[in-house]
Amino acid sequence: MNLAMDIRQAEGFKNKAQIVRVVSEGWAKNNLYCPACASDTLTSAPNNTKVFDFICPRCVKRFQLKSSRRPSGDRIPDAGYDAMMGAISTNNNPNLFVLHYSGDWAVRSLYLIPSFFLSESVIQRRNPLAPTARRAGWVGCNILLSNIPSAGRIGIVIDGQAVEKAEVRQEYLRTRPFAAIKAAVRGWTLDVFRVVDDLPPEFKLSDVYDHEERLAALHPKNMNIRPKIRQQLQVLRDMGMIKFQGAGIYSKT
Repeated sequence: MNLAMDIRQAEGFKNKAQIVRVVSEGWAKNNLYCPACASDTLTSAPNNTKVFDFICPRCVKRFQLKSSRRPSGDRIPDAGYDAMMGAISTNNNPNLFVLHYSGDWAVRSLYLIPSFFLSESVIQRRNPLAPTARRAGWVGCNILLSNIPSAGRIGIVIDGQAVEKAEVRQEYLRTRPFAAIKAAVRGWTLDVFRVVDDLPPEFKLSDVYDHEERLAALHPKNMNIRPKIRQQLQVLRDMGMIKFQGAGIYSKT
């Protein structure tokens, strides 16, 4: 994988956002591969496609690319709020590549967020655009990276070093059981998994209960938080993400 981006691809463009898009998509077209199957290439989406940027010619997985010179921090601006929520509820949202490049146009970090790690809990509604704006009243959204479990951020380039393809694909394969959970309940599983992320390698059920308020805030319509926590820990156990040691004690795999 060549981590140098070719700025010459943006000759003739003056708008900064267009330059970033052309350069980053040009690099992605020549270097990215499908983490979900054995395809070593991705195909660019047709012009004016709004939902995704690339598609795998083999497994037909769709990918969107988000590029920035600054590290992404804890949130990424994305599309319209209603459109995003509708896509998530119908399993129609694409996988997400998050790319950070340096001032000399070199890829510093790149990771994949599989589509099934994007739930309602990671989507933040932004304020409507002002009445004076060209799209007055339009409501966008942010993707809250801090609400995504670490397993849902699969490193492809880390600190300027490319990760082996086999390792990337193995990590994707490990997370794929989440895709089998219905979208309507997957958010609960991911939110409990995110809580587990912050706990020590071995933890107690009571440690998860300590985050009851946090989970209640994410799911205000649910009045039975603790039973739901126990249910989702069983789901994570059956998926092999955690192990039940007995006597209310769990361990991470």
